[in-house]
Amino acid sequence: MIRLEALVKTYTIAGTKLRALDGIDLEIVQGDMVAIMGPSGSGKSTLMNILGCLDRPDSGRYFLEEKDVAKLGKDDLANIRSQRIGFVFQSFNLLPRMDAVENVELPLLYANRQNTKDLARAALEIVGLKDRMHHEPNQLSGGQRQRVAIARSIVNDPAIILADEPTGNLDTKTGDEIMRLFTDLNAQGRTIVIVTHEPDVAKYCRLQIHLRDGRILESKLNPEFGKT
Repeated sequence: MIRLEALVKTYTIAGTKLRALDGIDLEIVQGDMVAIMGPSGSGKSTLMNILGCLDRPDSGRYFLEEKDVAKLGKDDLANIRSQRIGFVFQSFNLLPRMDAVENVELPLLYANRQNTKDLARAALEIVGLKDRMHHEPNQLSGGQRQRVAIARSIVNDPAIILADEPTGNLDTKTGDEIMRLFTDLNAQGRTIVIVTHEPDVAKYCRLQIHLRDGRILESKLNPEFGKT
């Protein structure tokens, strides 16, 4: 599903070149659940942006569902971002004056889908928010807001969910509940990729990839996967 070959990404900051990714080779199979780990500045967010087709590498190749992303045009990339990939962020990124249904409905409107209200309600039911559909973000707890964000990420039925520090603003108990929700979504066949620096989050993932200074330091299977 995802294959990276010798991926390099460099930024220039104050006249100095910083290699955020330094020759990344990685393969993620369909239906996997993967944690991308590492300290601040290790390249996690840069890698996530490239996986999500939000940024391009300077060199190397990225294949998504056997397609060479570098050869795709703007419209193709926009379609991938709106239909094939769901995004979840640490800060939820909900619009404050819209209720839960309206927030979840947004990707459907951008994609010109039909029956958007029904699909948004169905996604909210999947994440356990049937009774909070018409609450605005300021009427919801942090965990509930993240559930709305997850519902928004799955409403177009994407093959891949990319989550950037999805439990970073949550307490431990609520974070565990969110990770169990990701586990359930993974069990339904979705590929889940989570950026985190927390071992308590990574323990829910089958494959743990450790980055440092833009390189893969270690890639290992989690023997505890499926036991949490």
